Amino acid sequence: MPRRGLILQTRTHWLLLGLALLCSLVLFLYLLECAPQTDGNASLPGVIGENYGKEYYQALLQEQEEHYQTRATSLKRQIAQLKQELQEMSEKMRSLQERKNVGANGIGYQGHKEQAPSDLLEFLHSQIDKAEVSIGAKLPSEYGVIPFESFTLMKVFQLEMGLTRHPEEKPVRKDKRDELVEVIEAGLEVINNPDEDDEQEDEDGPLGEKLIFNENDFVEGYYRTERDKGTQYELFFKKADLMEYRHVTLFRPFGPLMKVKSEMIDITRSVINIIVPLAERTEAFAQFMQNFRDVCIHQDKRIHLTVVYFGKEGLSKVKSILESVTSESNFHNYTLVSLNEEFNRGRGLNVGARAWDKGEVLMFFCDVDIYFSAEFLNSCRLNAEPGKKVFYPVVFSLYNPAIVYANQNVPPPVEQQLVHKKDSGFWRDFGFGMTCQYRSDFLTIGGFDMEVKGWGGEDVHLYRKYLHGDLIVIRTPVPGLFHLWHEKRCADELTPEQYRMCIQSKAMNEASHSHMGMLVFREEIETHLRKQAYRTNSEAVG
Repeated sequence: MPRRGLILQTRTHWLLLGLALLCSLVLFLYLLECAPQTDGNASLPGVIGENYGKEYYQALLQEQEEHYQTRATSLKRQIAQLKQELQEMSEKMRSLQERKNVGANGIGYQGHKEQAPSDLLEFLHSQIDKAEVSIGAKLPSEYGVIPFESFTLMKVFQLEMGLTRHPEEKPVRKDKRDELVEVIEAGLEVINNPDEDDEQEDEDGPLGEKLIFNENDFVEGYYRTERDKGTQYELFFKKADLMEYRHVTLFRPFGPLMKVKSEMIDITRSVINIIVPLAERTEAFAQFMQNFRDVCIHQDKRIHLTVVYFGKEGLSKVKSILESVTSESNFHNYTLVSLNEEFNRGRGLNVGARAWDKGEVLMFFCDVDIYFSAEFLNSCRLNAEPGKKVFYPVVFSLYNPAIVYANQNVPPPVEQQLVHKKDSGFWRDFGFGMTCQYRSDFLTIGGFDMEVKGWGGEDVHLYRKYLHGDLIVIRTPVPGLFHLWHEKRCADELTPEQYRMCIQSKAMNEASHSHMGMLVFREEIETHLRKQAYRTNSEAVG
């Protein structure tokens, strides 16, 4: 008996120990589930390398709180949708039962009310057919295009700022926040529960389970509204451990959202030929190659660089820079074309496009004073399609750092100037020089107009060609594309129209409205400050 009791006591001891370990494991999993998730796409306040103070942590807490509020709103909406679907299912079951009873009684009459939903659905689909969703619309000029605005989970990048809106901001209005949350959820529903006609394959997770996407897999989205038809949404999702993107197009024809298509996009083998026309400006080219090395060689690794250089002066310096990059990074995917003639941007891009002899390729027409990110290169791949779409991103143009950071002894490094604020820059919505398009589309449409000489104009002519054709033009601001400030010189040889455009561009590039006002009224401000100082000293003496 004592031995039997000892065995029972030992078993009880191990049973309690097992229960304790099980409870600890459940508690640990609960804590992991409740732990706040970091959002890799969300921008945090503060500058890299500085000591974060109270304001930083307050902003961080606010960011997390907004994230959880958005998540709570999303869950509430999903619950409401499930209730609505349950109610609709019950009504359908009741309707089927009634029809069954009617059929049993020998009555086969269908009233007008049963035809109404079919007519409405037909009308909504006709709105999609009339909108510029599946095929481009022929437009009379560059002013007729309806640009997209882009957004992430936490921010919206918008073109029409006015005096109160900002180039980058969180959606303040509740209706706009709810709209974007609903669109992302609808996109997730399309991906996670695909129809038979969707162009996507079922994928399994690492353990063989069904792959489920959530809001943290949302990369970016674009939307635009055609006032007489509806709102179009282009959504891109990606799992962190997968290479493929999921693309969903939705359209709201001033009614419920309707799925247009759902497809998988594989950009893992998509090479971009970056074409840069250049004359002199070797210091700017050295800075450009520093960004190129960091983004294209070390991160993206699917890039070919074509430099078309005009003239002899500075050519040896450009060759030296390219050779230095080659020796340091073992990078050989570049082509240097030398033209001993006067600089012509359109001519340089035409030559650069034709210098490629390996068949079809995606091209990015770029300038030496452009700073781009690896995320932008993926946006370039996702928004251009041969025979279907060309991508015309809107660049964020930085103001003169000497004016923006006048209160500092020296302007900060370029990487710390890359922020979307009213006083730091503006969306360059009048510029069409930076574009991603396939070589076949560029050659089919005839390339650049060689009659345009000097500064500006050639990019607008090419842009208009696409607007007059059948290809869809994707026009949207993108957060990963910046135009670095540099001093402009408007040559006397320019035509009056070109000179006017050059001066206008020069004025808009210099500083924001408020900073320009401070410069214009500098004497008045200094006089006011002197009067204030004199009054303060007089009161102190008295």
